Amino acid sequence: MTDALPPRAPTDTHDFAPFVRILGRGPGKSRSLTRDEARLALGMILRGEATREQIGALLMLMRFRGEAADEMAGLVEAARTHAGVPWDLGEPVDLDWPSYADGRTRGLPWYLLSALLVARSGVRVAMHGPLAGPGRVNLIAALHGLQIEPSSTAPAARANLDSTGFAFLPLETVCAALADLLALRGVLGLRSPLNTVGRLLDPAGAAGSVDGVFHPNYIAVHVGTAALLQRSVTVLKGGGGEAEWSGAKPLIVTTPTGEETWPALETEGKATSDSVEDFIAVWRGDRTDPAAAQTVVATAAVALRAAYRYPTREACLEAARALWDGRTAYFSNPRIG
Repeated sequence: MTDALPPRAPTDTHDFAPFVRILGRGPGKSRSLTRDEARLALGMILRGEATREQIGALLMLMRFRGEAADEMAGLVEAARTHAGVPWDLGEPVDLDWPSYADGRTRGLPWYLLSALLVARSGVRVAMHGPLAGPGRVNLIAALHGLQIEPSSTAPAARANLDSTGFAFLPLETVCAALADLLALRGVLGLRSPLNTVGRLLDPAGAAGSVDGVFHPNYIAVHVGTAALLQRSVTVLKGGGGEAEWSGAKPLIVTTPTGEETWPALETEGKATSDSVEDFIAVWRGDRTDPAAAQTVVATAAVALRAAYRYPTREACLEAARALWDGRTAYFSNPRIG
């Protein structure tokens, strides 16, 4: 590991310029950043040592070239250092659950109920992601409807984990500078590789992680980056880019040790619930929606596998179904998770 910046050219007027040049010199001359270079570059950005022009150029060149695991590992290391993570949350956290999908078509966050089921089984779950964004509206409304307050400090997260097994850590609190960079999507018109950085940030330093991606070609990058960071990550092509599986079609789950295929489950069709009020009613048992219930159970089963709670997918599914059927026994108040 080195802290030496790349050498400047005679025409450079800024220390950050070499990073942009490395990526953008043209065919046969450009290359991805090394792990050290990526760590140094994002560190400068997060500390406010790069101009907005340089930031936009770097992020879009990275996107154009395609994400590389070595480069992503350096970016994640820089973000973790700047954020000062992992947070001290007392007892170890079992499952990291990134939630970063921001598509306008992203529906109700059934994966949130899956996380609550898993938490009620004794798995300490730390979910994290941005609160702002057009695709985040339903998630924030669902948290409010479940009376779950996002954990704005480490002591608050620790208290939530100790009392319910679940905490939501807002990216705006964990690493405000990274949240601001993710918001550049609206300015640049495209997501940047920093979306991957957020998903692999792991602010709780959890033992395992369940990670959803929208495009299958990102699976290898996420698994490869996690391996370089010596982390255990379970990745799936999830609903709307979240770690969510409806169970309607077979699922391929990828881990550092290989792929595992989960067969489709019984219920076909899509969830009929279309409002947060419906969402809460399904959770409380006041509304029947078989497809939604299957999504919660199927996703919880994958999460239990990612947390290494059961040795087989069949055992995970059986446990998830039992948790769903008996969920009201875990409520201290029928209205909350």
